[in-house]
Amino acid sequence: MKLPFEIDLKDKVVVVTGAGGVLCSIFAEALSKTGAKIALLDINEEAAKINADKIAKDGGIAKGYACNVLSRESIEEAHKAILSDFGSCDILINGAGGNNPKATTDNEYFTPEDMGKMKTFFDLDKEGVEFVFNLNFLGTLLPTQVFAQDMLDKEDASIINVSSMNAYTPLTKIPAYSGAKAAISNFTQWLAVHFSKTNIRCNAIAPGFFVTKQNEKLLFNEDKTPTPRTEKILGSTPMGRFGKAEELIGALLFLVSKDASSFVNGIVIPVDGGFSAYSGV
Repeated sequence: MKLPFEIDLKDKVVVVTGAGGVLCSIFAEALSKTGAKIALLDINEEAAKINADKIAKDGGIAKGYACNVLSRESIEEAHKAILSDFGSCDILINGAGGNNPKATTDNEYFTPEDMGKMKTFFDLDKEGVEFVFNLNFLGTLLPTQVFAQDMLDKEDASIINVSSMNAYTPLTKIPAYSGAKAAISNFTQWLAVHFSKTNIRCNAIAPGFFVTKQNEKLLFNEDKTPTPRTEKILGSTPMGRFGKAEELIGALLFLVSKDASSFVNGIVIPVDGGFSAYSGV
């Protein structure tokens, strides 16, 4: 991977949650090229370690850790191990998140005829909705509670949350995920204000549409042809394509660089090919 521009994070400790996934593993790889030490956290320990090994083989400093972001005990165990291996956290990337089929409707628009034939708004599962809100919101709040304590005495520290296009305007079918990501954007602003008397800055990136393991089945049929949802997404994205994971790296490097963004605090940067700017007309 070639970085769009160089920044120096030599000896900084970066903690990335959700690092077993596509986007956050790219974040980890990019930041490893700045000289930082990367702790990759994921509930899937094997995935985190595989991605860490790739970074190490490429000359970076990285290690994978098992971590359930919904368990304070699990986060603290990972924190203790990272302190021993790398030292205290300078940069936290809150990337863990996701949706759940039980919190998703089958129909975009409700009609009474759908009742009993498909999963409508009235059939959304309470536990599924709770899981989505917990994974995205508490899965950001709890790691921040643990790792931000490391940052209080730093000259410069940064928290980067991962929001979504759903935070601007909710997408059909996924009300819980949309609401949870809106909460992330709001929480990012709250944290920025709350920590403004320290040297901790908090910002977020809101990716547009990228193909990941999480959404691949929603975007493509088994024969790899685009689904109707994909056609609607690309029709609403002025650039007419999905984003590439590497295209998030410029925003990430900007936000974690003190030299570039020392007075940038509490913002959410959309990286979306113009999706959030397009009215549909």
